[in-house]
Amino acid sequence: MGLALATIELFNPREPGLAPYVGESLVDTGAFLLCIPEHVQIQLRLEELEKREVTLADNRKQLCPYVGPIMVRFANRSCYTGALVLGEKILLGAIPLEDMDLLVHPLKRELVVNPASPNIASGLVM
Repeated sequence: MGLALATIELFNPREPGLAPYVGESLVDTGAFLLCIPEHVQIQLRLEELEKREVTLADNRKQLCPYVGPIMVRFANRSCYTGALVLGEKILLGAIPLEDMDLLVHPLKRELVVNPASPNIASGLVM
């Protein structure tokens, strides 16, 4: 489907008094996970859970911190996930997109709530 940009909110559910991080995210249906820059990890006080090896777009392998939990919010949707600390921009991949039942509008190239279920997220469990 391709790339889009969206403003999302990120929260540390272990620190409810901490303000959310609000920022622009690159939305990529070809990526799987949530990736955040180190400065977002620091601002949200996200704990490193482990190291993970990732394969980058150029086929290089890199070891990255995996942090969490982290709550992601867009429009009337939210999910809990972990995040790789990698890169200079937030990248929202397919797994959190599916979890929140969000789509990339193909013509506008923007993130939207699934019009088939506008009020509550739906998903397949079969």
